[in-house]
Amino acid sequence: MLSRRALLAAPLAFPAIARAAWVPDRPVTVTVPFSAGGPTDVIARLVAEGMGRELGQAVVVENVTGAGGTIAAARVANARPDGTTLMFHHIGHASAATLYRKLPYDVQGSFAPLGLASDAAMTVVARPDFPAADLAGVMAAIKREGDKLTLAHSGLGAANQLCGMLLQHAAGTALTSVVFRGSAPAITELMAGRIDLFCDQATNTATFLRENRIKGYAVTLPQRVPGLDLPTTAEAGQPSLAMSTWHGLYAPKATPAEIRARLSEALRASLREEKLLARLADLVTEPASQEHATEAFHTRFLAEEVARWRPIIQAAGQYAD
Repeated sequence: MLSRRALLAAPLAFPAIARAAWVPDRPVTVTVPFSAGGPTDVIARLVAEGMGRELGQAVVVENVTGAGGTIAAARVANARPDGTTLMFHHIGHASAATLYRKLPYDVQGSFAPLGLASDAAMTVVARPDFPAADLAGVMAAIKREGDKLTLAHSGLGAANQLCGMLLQHAAGTALTSVVFRGSAPAITELMAGRIDLFCDQATNTATFLRENRIKGYAVTLPQRVPGLDLPTTAEAGQPSLAMSTWHGLYAPKATPAEIRARLSEALRASLREEKLLARLADLVTEPASQEHATEAFHTRFLAEEVARWRPIIQAAGQYAD
């Protein structure tokens, strides 16, 4: 997975890329498929600000919400491929390939991945008085209680819904899903003891875990998250629960190679800025390494994520259309 250590080491290991000559002749719009103020929007704005300095042109964020991000994705897929309309999306872009059986675009075929930007752990959490002492106990409770237990999420395609789906898939048992309009109300109900389990970004749960207002069991990255006294899912005996909420930048598929190279270069430049690194740390989120913030890596990674989530979603039989 991504790490700040890899980011710092990358300039020594990653070959220099020749500076592309393309300069946008008008502002670049980065389309974000979610509302302003959320984690995806905050990270996109940090990246856009840094890219603007590198490109010498304004890079602005536009929030286009609805249909689990597919409205925004369709707009970018059909945009003029001149480098001035981009998309900043998270793991939901990969899962949409299966969650939506009919899409007006191809998740892989309609976009040119420009590079990953960030990576955040998910956390397996529960109401404060949940009886399980560790993740093994949680899995045993799920298998024993099944749909007597409630599991929060904020809608099909949300990272927390995917994480919950992964949890149920690993246990081989379905829970009773309770849908909320975002993470905040779900955590409120969790703290009040009215919901049993949740699997959400550390960005959203870290403060409540540190204050012991909810009960934490594991983080889903291969490495532990600084500031959270939680084992990884692998350390807790559940390596199949490894996942992250990753973000990446995309252009329309037909965007010329020279333009793609310059945009990818600008993305990497933004990820080296101290302001962005400090803000991501506040969000309990890791920046992508310089190697992962490339077209080649992002293209391979997206294909792997689409393939990984397809059988899990199909087994659950949960579709958004």
